[in-house]
Amino acid sequence: MARVKRGTKRRARRKKYLRRTKGFFLTKSKLYQSAQEAANRAERYSYRDRRNRKRQFRRLWIQRIGAAARLNGLSYSELMHGLKAGGIEIDRKILADLAVRDAAAFTQIAAQAKQAAGTRG
Repeated sequence: MARVKRGTKRRARRKKYLRRTKGFFLTKSKLYQSAQEAANRAERYSYRDRRNRKRQFRRLWIQRIGAAARLNGLSYSELMHGLKAGGIEIDRKILADLAVRDAAAFTQIAAQAKQAAGTRG
């Protein structure tokens, strides 16, 4: 059988990995084996963290809504229950944005939620 040396194919594959790890530290951007391992690990982390980012943002929104609800005399769960009971369909992202940027609007929403749920007065 004929001998296959893979000249250009091998070089192209190696260059592809080295391009992907261009800004990495020390040998991870210079040596093929280290670059390959680093690139594969980076891909795994980026896949995982695209999902984790959604969880982290939801946690942040809930913290912001809870803090703003406390300023209006409600707990987070009471506020969310009141919103659902009052038929107010605003997602947590928008609520958190209102809590941070427009406190007056959030106060109005919290008052409606308090009235709909009938909590504490």
